[in-house]
Amino acid sequence: MSYQPSPFFKSNATGKLGQSSGASLALFVGIFIACAFAVRGEDSIPEEPLPSSPDNAVAQSDAAPLQPTTSLGSLDSRNLTLGGETVSPSELHGGEPRRFHYSFGLTIRAVYDDNIFISNTDRVSDWYFAIEPRLTVGFGDIEGRNENYVRLDYMPSIILYADHSNEDAVSHLIMLEGQYRFSRLTLNLSQEVYILDGTNLNSIVDTTGLFANLDVSQPTRLNLFITRLRANYELSAKLFLTGEFDAQIYDYPDDDFFSSQIISGGLYINYNVTPKLTIGAGGTFGYDWVEDPNVDQPFEQANFRLNYQVTGKLGLSASVGAEFRQFNDHRGDYVSPVFELGAIYHPFDGTTFTLAAGRRILNSGFFPDQDFATTYVVGRIQQRLLRRVYLGLGFGYENSDYFATTSGVNATRNDDYWFVEPSVDVLITRWLSVGAYYLHREDNSNIDFFSFDDNQVGVRATFRF
Repeated sequence: MSYQPSPFFKSNATGKLGQSSGASLALFVGIFIACAFAVRGEDSIPEEPLPSSPDNAVAQSDAAPLQPTTSLGSLDSRNLTLGGETVSPSELHGGEPRRFHYSFGLTIRAVYDDNIFISNTDRVSDWYFAIEPRLTVGFGDIEGRNENYVRLDYMPSIILYADHSNEDAVSHLIMLEGQYRFSRLTLNLSQEVYILDGTNLNSIVDTTGLFANLDVSQPTRLNLFITRLRANYELSAKLFLTGEFDAQIYDYPDDDFFSSQIISGGLYINYNVTPKLTIGAGGTFGYDWVEDPNVDQPFEQANFRLNYQVTGKLGLSASVGAEFRQFNDHRGDYVSPVFELGAIYHPFDGTTFTLAAGRRILNSGFFPDQDFATTYVVGRIQQRLLRRVYLGLGFGYENSDYFATTSGVNATRNDDYWFVEPSVDVLITRWLSVGAYYLHREDNSNIDFFSFDDNQVGVRATFRF
């Protein structure tokens, strides 16, 4: 469901954070680096991949991303991050994997942003510095995610502005996940916690700003909690059931906008047509509690799913269906197509192309008594040169079309958003990479207040311990 940011200005808590955090940040980073070097000789794992879009280069149909408007499903755990680019584990580490793993990392970015408030009229530019340490600990198959494992990722994102220190902010990005396999039953549980502050929809896999708070188009704060449980039970060699449970809480610390809670469950039956092709069908039922004065919204979905490994170089994933949403009001039902499509393609050694598209229904946190249907496509091309240079190009487009959730409300907003981000990163040593990127993002809305364009130029260095 959706991330609904604040319709007004950030609360005073943000300003206080910016004023008080500066003195402690240097100490925090110093302690972090010292601890990392102290344990560097132990077993470690490299950083998780970042395909410049949320979460497996082949989008999984049951993935529920942080971003309300875009997603690539789950990460391809066979790749590793290189300052925003991916490298294979074999390029960085040798030897056999061990059962207990941990790693420390630190990314530092210096970025010039010509519209830090993503504003339509009052453009404000500034330099900011991002300090992003990362800790990963795990046990079992935390890279392949095929066997039993448990894994924890934690990454605070500290933003310090050169001229607007009252906008300094700290976000906390946490993901805990695990899997256990019985003889016929496989259970998978994940918990994500995102304490966000700023104009971006950051996640563990993207903090550069590809995904903006489009519903509000200005800085805001959000506490987001996402719980997912998946259970696969083998009925036969070719037939298996999938049970799903999702719980999502969108908590806004300020009272100017609308929090929500969503619970849903689903059941799907799947058939392995061939070792490379799996099809499935089923339904999802859910309930969406939206803060007053908005009406609550029960909903149902009927979906058909497909996963197809076409060749060793091309994989496809899809979920296509319809959603039927009701409103606790006199308004009639809202029926809409919903889908998730994803693909990953490796045409050559060192070349990767990922693509995802989808459509879903989200709540608006800015407008009372309104939801919006969002349709998107996002992709990334990555090329490795000379085993140490990584060229990347991320791109995306999204349309948001608002509609009323109660009778008598006139919902007219319609937005077209797009971004492009070329990048280059160089692996200097096993533990250091440096790079640069340019990000252009633009929203064209029929309500001028929400339109904006933004340009960012950044350099970064990533240390791995």
